[in-house]
Amino acid sequence: MADQPARAWRLVLEHIERDLLDARLGPGDRLPSERDLATELGVGRSSVREAFRVLEVMGLIRTATGSGPQSGAIVIATPTGGMSALLRLQVAAQGFPLDDVVRTRLVLEDAVVVAMAGAPERDTSRARELLAAMDEPLLSPSEFLALDAQLHLSLAEASGNTVIAAMMAGLRSSIESYVQAGVATIPDWEAMSARLRAEHRALVAAIDAGDVDAARSLIHTHITGYYTSTGLTREIHPQI
Repeated sequence: MADQPARAWRLVLEHIERDLLDARLGPGDRLPSERDLATELGVGRSSVREAFRVLEVMGLIRTATGSGPQSGAIVIATPTGGMSALLRLQVAAQGFPLDDVVRTRLVLEDAVVVAMAGAPERDTSRARELLAAMDEPLLSPSEFLALDAQLHLSLAEASGNTVIAAMMAGLRSSIESYVQAGVATIPDWEAMSARLRAEHRALVAAIDAGDVDAARSLIHTHITGYYTSTGLTREIHPQI
């Protein structure tokens, strides 16, 4: 029963994302209240609040307290469509084996850092903004990992390869579910988050410096290191 709250907030998250992907919700629309969503989905209000926090740090909604037209949770962006929607719905329907997800992620992110570090002009400004946001000491693990996912997606989007960016967005739900599942096995989350922040900064620095070899080595160590340290999987090499 220990992981029930985690399953509950993911249920809320997936419910809202389906509405966004199916255009039942769009920018400017207000989400149902915490109470109404909790009743509709049969979860606690704390699970709704956690899902709202994750959606907010992902840049999909804005929340404000009080009453009036600007209060509550309001949609400010929608997820990438097309292939993203197709893959995410496929993930939601059946899920993918963890080893396959990690191998595929390694292939995609290797291509991203090669494209980014090798480009004559590269824009990591969004990635640096997310790095700064991840330094906030009061972030919960869920909020931190949502920003983590957004960081990796921002690099994919900045690579200029729209297919890879769409595939990364499409796999986000599957990647996040496994990454979040690993939190429970980490005895010292503060040490792990510090390690992840350091690895992120080294990766972005290598990209900014145009050091392709270093960026490739760093992304492989970063991705496989988390999965193996949580006991979710063995060391994986990027062949699929």
